[in-house]
Amino acid sequence: MPPKSKSKKDITHPKQQQQQQQQQQTPKPNWPPLRPLIPSSDLTLDPLLPDQIYLIPNFFTANLCKAYVSFLSSLPLTTTPGKPKKGDAVRVNDRFQIQDERFAESLWSGTALKDLVMNGVGEGERSMKEIWGGEPLGLNANIRIYRYSKGQFFAQHYDDSNTLTFSSPSHPSQPARTTWTLLIYLTTCSGGETIFYPESTRGNRNPEPVSVAPVTGMALLHRHGDRCLLHEGSEVSDGEKWVLRSDLVVR
Repeated sequence: MPPKSKSKKDITHPKQQQQQQQQQQTPKPNWPPLRPLIPSSDLTLDPLLPDQIYLIPNFFTANLCKAYVSFLSSLPLTTTPGKPKKGDAVRVNDRFQIQDERFAESLWSGTALKDLVMNGVGEGERSMKEIWGGEPLGLNANIRIYRYSKGQFFAQHYDDSNTLTFSSPSHPSQPARTTWTLLIYLTTCSGGETIFYPESTRGNRNPEPVSVAPVTGMALLHRHGDRCLLHEGSEVSDGEKWVLRSDLVVR
């Protein structure tokens, strides 16, 4: 039975905030072009767990994923510490992190994501603001790259929401916050599932975990902050799991 307390979080510490400030001076990667892409008319935002988890199959094409894995392999990835700080979940992987507003904007409006988020959730009378926790502005400029090799994992944790000053080429600076995590799986591997643990309800005291296996090109959106589900990245048993991460930003 997963713990009730939301003590183990994927959060941004003051030291990490300082690192993010340093990253603003770091030269931005020369990201590969985001093409070829599948148009939004041929994609769907599928509710795996309504109001909590949505999937976009084939969000990135296989060729685009291959190009990105090749490029990301050349970046200076850092292995996370084996012993986390008190209250943090154990995470063993390699990662790269950069503040890049232009790339975040490209991921948002240069792909099908913006159209799917703004128009792709058909949940009756519920408003877009209610579903996403506010008016979507774009993606967090804090871009994170994760590589999980054989034996690496991310223990049970919650993703925290962050307040930030959001700006992009199409929006002036304004106060905002993150509400959903975006994961784009760039590879398929054995193991490495993202496993969610829904909370018990009156009608279902022991809900089954919801497991999402990494599939090349698939995007996953899951709610974070106060309503985040406990989840984990299970151990990779063979191959490598490459993930591109950002967050949905709203006002």
